[in-house]
Formats: sequence, structure tokens, C-alpha cells
Amino acid sequence: MTEARRYPYVLLDVFTHKALEGNQLAVLTDARGLSDSQMQAIAKETNLSETTFILPRPQQEERERGIRVRIFTVQEELPFAGHPTLGTAWYLHQQRKDELVELDLNVGKIPVRFTLDRSGRLIGEMRQRDPEFGAIYSAQQIARATGVPQDFFDPSLPIQTVSTGIPFTIVPLKSLAAMRELRVHQPSAAAFAREHSTQFFYFVSRQTETPGATLHARMQFYNGEDPATGSAAGCCAAWAVQHGVLASEQHGLIEQGLEIGRPSFLQIRGLKTAQSVTDIRVGGGVVKVSEGEFIF
Repeated sequence: MTEARRYPYVLLDVFTHKALEGNQLAVLTDARGLSDSQMQAIAKETNLSETTFILPRPQQEERERGIRVRIFTVQEELPFAGHPTLGTAWYLHQQRKDELVELDLNVGKIPVRFTLDRSGRLIGEMRQRDPEFGAIYSAQQIARATGVPQDFFDPSLPIQTVSTGIPFTIVPLKSLAAMRELRVHQPSAAAFAREHSTQFFYFVSRQTETPGATLHARMQFYNGEDPATGSAAGCCAAWAVQHGVLASEQHGLIEQGLEIGRPSFLQIRGLKTAQSVTDIRVGGGVVKVSEGEFIF
């Protein structure tokens, strides 16, 4: 009889400094020997929005290419996602004590740098890929695609698809009241997303609840509602800098997850030059809440 193998994991809350808030993430700390189908099955078992798998390799290779990490949702493997990148890098920082952790994801190498904020709390900040700005849509188009009333939209800002690894359509709403009443019709939203090569809609408002926050955000999708969407936050940072919501290199703060009882806070910034928007950064805190093993 073959002896069962053990695969340790940790459970983290990301984009928060408080346990049981932020966005949950399971990290398998040494996934060597697992097949693609086993990784997908484990991601379904955790039933979290994402689960990551660290695949250690020789130190020289990791120095050159980064630490190999794969990201799975309950349905598919992703080339990139924000809170899994930050959370996995945080775990590796705790183990290795490196100020800079570079992950080798399917989208390429993503660096995450760790520093202490003014309160002495550890903050990880990832640099995402330079943004690609896509189509701009009318409020009428997006109202029809999402089922969101057209008078909820903020007419002073554009609705636009942006990608820093995964494309999101940034949709500005005019008020917190509109954000709280947000209900996205998923079948028609998914059909629009497939037709227009975007992943999901990321709704934002310049009205916020938290002192010091720049934007209030929500992201509803097939798995419910996301407490914090780091990949979308990078797209939103690029959009905000491009359209004057944030000045170049100004630090912004996105609050997300408040409506579902998982407050999350995502720090964002970007650089705007005469030619482009670049140097997109997304950061926040991470808390370890649990650990264990998969045995099979």
C-alpha cells in the first residue's frame, strides 16, 4: 500500500491587518509532485476564490527567474491575480526574510517588495505589468450588459477596459448609495465580457466610507462577490492616473469588501509620463489565520 503524501498549506487573509477580514487565500507551500488536475481539485476543495501552489526549484534558477507559483480558482488556472500574488509573496518573505520577493507566474515575473509603514506594520507592494488601455464604453452599453440602472453611472469619468495582466472593465458609479444597491446580472455580464475580451466589471465610486480612502470598489462575479481584487486594483490604478482621479505617483487607497463583511484596503499608485502610464503598484497587509495539511 502506497503511503499517503502530505502537502502543507497556510490560510491567509490578504489586504488587511486584521484576521478574518480581507480576502482569503490558501497557499500550498511545496506543491512538487502534484499534477495539474490535482491542483485544480485542491482549489475546488478549498472553495476559495484562489489557491496558490509554490513549486520550489534550485536557488540559482529562482534568483534568475523567480520563485515558481501557479494560481487556481475553483474553475481554472489564472495567469495572474493580485491577492494571491501578494499573499504568496508574504508567506515567502516570512520564510526567507528577503525584502524583495520575485514570483514567476504564468504572466511572467512579478516583484513584491516589503517595507514597514509609519505604524510599523508590514506592507507588501507588487509591481504589476504596464497597463494596456482598451475600449471605452457608453453608460447605455454597460447598463444593458450588467442590468445596472444607467442613472447610477458617473458621467464625469469614462468606462474603460484596462489590463495589467488580466483585463477588467472599470465602471465608475456616482455615489455610495448606487454602490450599495449594485446588483450585476451575471449571465448578460459574462456574455458581454466574452464578446469584448474582458474578465469582469470593477465598479468604483469616489464617495467612500473610510477616512483617507480614494475609491470605494465592488467586484461581483460568478463565485459571488470578491472581498479584494488586487489584479483589478492595478487596472484601476492605471485608469485613475490616466483620467486624473489620482495624480502621477500619488498614493491612493481602495476600500473593498465592506458590503460583505470582509473589509479590505488596497494601496495603489502609478506613474504618468507624456508617453504612457507605467510603474503600477498595488499593496497591502497580510495576516496568517490557519495552517494544516492535505493528505492523499
